[in-house]
Parts: sequence; structure tokens; C-alpha cells
Amino acid sequence: MEDKMLSQEDLKAFRAHLLREEKSPATVEKYLRDAERFCVFARGKPVTKELALEFKRVLQEEGYAVRSVNSMLAVLNSLLEFLGRSECKVKKLRCQRQIYCAEEKELTREEYLRLLAAAARQEQMYLLLQTICATGIRVSELKHFTVEAVTQGDISVRCKNKIRVILVPGKLRQQLLDYAARRGITQGTILVTRGGKPLDRSNIWARMKHLCQAAEVSPSKVYPHNLRKLFAQTFYGMEKDIAKLADVLGHSSIETTRIYIMTTGTEHCRKRGVVRSARLLPVVCQAGQSDPSGQGSQSEPEDHQTGRFLLPEVVPGSE
Repeated sequence: MEDKMLSQEDLKAFRAHLLREEKSPATVEKYLRDAERFCVFARGKPVTKELALEFKRVLQEEGYAVRSVNSMLAVLNSLLEFLGRSECKVKKLRCQRQIYCAEEKELTREEYLRLLAAAARQEQMYLLLQTICATGIRVSELKHFTVEAVTQGDISVRCKNKIRVILVPGKLRQQLLDYAARRGITQGTILVTRGGKPLDRSNIWARMKHLCQAAEVSPSKVYPHNLRKLFAQTFYGMEKDIAKLADVLGHSSIETTRIYIMTTGTEHCRKRGVVRSARLLPVVCQAGQSDPSGQGSQSEPEDHQTGRFLLPEVVPGSE
């Protein structure tokens, strides 16, 4: 096949193709951004297998995470297939499934509560943090929180060719409606800019970063998506149902949901310490002696049982 140069006209046609495939606006934007990156890299060179492999090598050398590289390669392969150059497609990088998440990027419930306290005098920001963390929505779905939908109590969201219903906790629902009433918002999206437009990822991100110092939370942990992950971890801790969680979050694949509920190595060790292994650790009995049977007590201490009733796990922001 004759080698082909990649042009801006090709990118425009690729965009039209993505829209015909009913990709979400965010997905189209992401695909075009990565396709443009490859176009700049090519600099008028013909599209060949060698060029695609060179692009893959450069991405690795630039220090991108494996998931980021694979994401960009997926877009590249989609573009190559659209151009009729499937023979130029490249393989993704292989990596072992990650078991723990990075502790320096993991937002804990205690840190989230400190962020809320820091935002207490910023009513809109205070409600925004709760809305994302108490429902697990994507930032792009905030526009669906209208006066009409919140009044009803459930919100229908269409994203990635799926429609799901988001239930709004009663306490949050009342807070949002009270806020709308005070601001004179009688219809449409509740959380908007001064110009009346729905809040987007960029201005939310910037405003969240401003809370870090007062909340004493590392900026590396503070961004909108981490609120969605905290919701996922809290939900899974209560329900232990990953399939149900995938439906709540709007995920097509449970593998994506697994990423959301990963804990840090420190948290994993803490939980393993609570759940004692009779086979590996001796159980202390009277006079500090080990239980020769190796079985330990069959009943849970009363203080543990009581603690579970006195300290219920509650989704942040819900009743």
C-alpha cells in the first residue's frame, strides 16, 4: 500500500468518525488530543509501522506511566485503523496488574473532611465537594444536577451510550435546593459559574487546590476524580459488591472498577493486622501463653462487635 501523509483533513475526518460512533464529548476530545500529538510527531513523514514504533518508543522515554502510554497507543491504533493502515498498529505495553495504589496520591476520608472544613465558608465549593463524593459522579455529570432533577430525588445521566440513575442522598438534596433558593435559581443546573455556565473540570480543579494549605492536605491528592474514588472505596467497604459498584459508577468493565477500589500498601497491612491469621500468628491466651490448638477464640470480642455498631461506615456527605 502506498505510504500516506497524515494531514489536518484526516484529523477532521477522524473526528467525524468518532461522532458517528457516538463517542462521548470527553472521549472525542481525548482521542483528538492524542491523534494531534501523533500528527505533530510525524511532521509530514509517511505513516508507516516504523513511525508508529518510534512514537511508542518516544512516549516511553518521556516518562509517561504505562497506563498513559497504553491509552495513547489505543488512540493511535484506532486512528491507523480508520486510515486503512491496520498493518501499522502497535502492541500495548505489558505490565503486571497493580495491587496497591500510590499512598501519596490516595485521598483518605479524614483528609476529605478537612477539605470540607476548609471550604465551609465557600458555600458553593462546600456543596460541590459533597455532591461529587456522596454520589460518585463524574465532573462532566454535574450539569445534570438541575433544580428539577434534584427536587425529584433521582437524576438520569446519559454517558458513553449508557443511561444510569443517580440517587441523591436526602440531606444533600435539601442542601442543594436550599442553596438554589437562596441564589434565586428556579430551574436548570444548580452549581454554575457567575456567568450561569455549568462548572467544568478546570475551574473546579483550581478551586480545590486553593483548599490544600488550610486543610493540610497534599496537593497531589486533591483533584475531582479522587472524590469519585473515595466514594467507590467507601461504597465497596459497605457493600462488598463490585458488580453493583460498577453499575453505580457507570463502568462498562469491572476491571476499571477494580482500579478505583485499590488501597495503599499501608492500609492493606492495617487490615491484615486486624484479621489475624491463626496459621501464621500465635493467639495469646491466659498468662500470655499461646493457644496450642492454633485455632484461637471462635467468637469476636464484645468491644469489636460494639464498635461496629457505634462506628457505622457512612458514605461521605450522605445521611
